[in-house]
Amino acid sequence: MQGWFKLHRELFETDLWHDVSTFRLFLYLISQASHKDGIKTKGIELKRGQYIRSYRKLADDLSFKEGRGYKKYSLSTIKSCVNKLIESERVNVHETEVGTLFTIVNYAKYQELEDEEGESPNAKNEKVRTNTELTPNEVRTNSEQEQELKNLRIKELKDTTTTTAENPVQLFEKLLCRLSPNQSHSLFQWVDDFEGKTEIVNEAITIADNKNKRYYGFVEYLLKEWANNKLTSLDRVKAYEQEKFNKAKGKSYPRKGMIRTEMLPKWFDEEKQKPEKPKQLSDDISRKRVELQETLKKLKTGG
Repeated sequence: MQGWFKLHRELFETDLWHDVSTFRLFLYLISQASHKDGIKTKGIELKRGQYIRSYRKLADDLSFKEGRGYKKYSLSTIKSCVNKLIESERVNVHETEVGTLFTIVNYAKYQELEDEEGESPNAKNEKVRTNTELTPNEVRTNSEQEQELKNLRIKELKDTTTTTAENPVQLFEKLLCRLSPNQSHSLFQWVDDFEGKTEIVNEAITIADNKNKRYYGFVEYLLKEWANNKLTSLDRVKAYEQEKFNKAKGKSYPRKGMIRTEMLPKWFDEEKQKPEKPKQLSDDISRKRVELQETLKKLKTGG
């Protein structure tokens, strides 16, 4: 796309100016939108102010330099920015087989030259257009567009999942339990947050299966922990979990119910506390016993 385009000063007086990511996206869409009707791209004829692009391509287009390298927004960030533009009635979207069709609302406001009265021809035409003349996409509610975006997002990620890494939703429902639509969408957003590395999300699902934690909350707990620790590859995730396992294994916990105390009878301690009899006294008693026995024996024999 070559040539110039212009912006309305109103953009710099709104909240959009303070939202860097959304502002950059909107600026990019205006710059790439078709400047006239009839331009064809990917087999679709565009109207003035329209542009077709996938979310994944937009993430590449909006990459930015940080330090010595480049970073790019996650797909969930791009989706959030698109939703903000829809809610502020700056953009309409329509899903096609070749990508998302973006339509800049009031495109003429940003690009049309003003006449002597300070009003563009297209702006005048907008005043007399009735609601029945609008395209179906333009009269849809924000909630309908948002739901369509969500459905397309799930479909897009399912279609782009490689054969070497199993689809996370399918793996979750095969190993653990059924997911709600919101949980499925959230699971795919985690794939975005880990820069499309499906194998990391699948690793969390596998760990949950091994630990018999068959619910979504445990998988999300693992993913949050890995994200907070900036684990960006499967190897780092596995090393982190192995280290956790080693630390837990090294701790010694006393096993309850295994400490046994023998109860001894009271007389045992009492006997120990009794003073020992002197050896001399014991000998005297024995000697007297012998003498007594001798005396009794003489009496019996009459001696």
